[in-house]
Amino acid sequence: MNAPAKTLGTAITRDAACQTTGSSMSDASTVSLPTPAELRATHPLDAALTSNIAEHQETIHRILRGEDDRLLVVVGPCSIDDPRAALEYAERLVALSDEVSEQIVPVMRVYVEKPRTTVGWKGLAYDPDLNGSGDMTKGLALSRELMGRVARLGLPVATEILQPMLAPYLEDLLSWVAIGARTTESQLHRELASDLRAAVGFKNATSGDVQVAIDAMQAAAHPHQRFALDADGRPVMQQSAGNPNTHLVLRGGHGEPNYQASHVRAATKALRDIGQNPRLMVDCSHANARKDHRRQSEVMLDVLAQRQSGENNLVALMLESYLHEGKQRLNPGALRYGVSVTDACIGWVSTEHLIKTAAERLA
Repeated sequence: MNAPAKTLGTAITRDAACQTTGSSMSDASTVSLPTPAELRATHPLDAALTSNIAEHQETIHRILRGEDDRLLVVVGPCSIDDPRAALEYAERLVALSDEVSEQIVPVMRVYVEKPRTTVGWKGLAYDPDLNGSGDMTKGLALSRELMGRVARLGLPVATEILQPMLAPYLEDLLSWVAIGARTTESQLHRELASDLRAAVGFKNATSGDVQVAIDAMQAAAHPHQRFALDADGRPVMQQSAGNPNTHLVLRGGHGEPNYQASHVRAATKALRDIGQNPRLMVDCSHANARKDHRRQSEVMLDVLAQRQSGENNLVALMLESYLHEGKQRLNPGALRYGVSVTDACIGWVSTEHLIKTAAERLA
């Protein structure tokens, strides 16, 4: 891992990252956005960083293939609302990663989209000023700049992709991708997953149905001819290669958990029966924690106990964590630094303790 930055003096501001063309207003309801090529040109990756990201991707692939017995831990804020706080979190995670690297591979959640059951703030990419102005030009630039900063610190970057059109702007920075419980059944997301180099975790449905995610894995493993946008924003027919690096994410359903040993055995049997990868991740939040962020520790400790008892198919965990515990109402004029504005998270002190505990138990 690279050494953490010593200062946030060059931290991202909401204005500094927005140096991209394409934000002119065409009419009352349409705003031109930069193309993926334009955004990549203003926020490029050098050869060294591209190589590091490829190494991160391969490390995760090896864990999913059972060739690396370290535990994958995808950890970070529910949603990114403040790039400066996110960078401070990343610096802390880099330092922790160096301490636990023999047993744990931490991947940072840099989630710039927020799924909504009805309405609400949709994430940094859509509304970076958190005020409903919807400056997506700024949001796209901030999202790409932040992911680049996190990756340059030496951390693999994870995100959930809700809008397939967003992928060309960010996919070259990603080492792990989530397809959420509400979109796992979507054909468009399955086709998108089939075209990504990053590993993809499909979550079981909000109902708790695991078969939906297993079907998604099968679909994503195959090549597809799909509608897409090229780097210059033109619609194209894209031939995907199929993604062999997908896996199941157990996140519970309808308020009930599904991380216990009986659920894990049932899921791995269902995967084996159809020739799919039986290795899986447990999301310690959401229904598995009964929507109580403090219960994530219970879930994690149970999963560690299963691994210690010989359940080698449990290769990954997910934690929702931020600098400080809890959540706050979205009030742009009076936000507490490092506290989630979406789902409640555990704080850094608890996060560090849990990850160090995991490393000790797996040593």
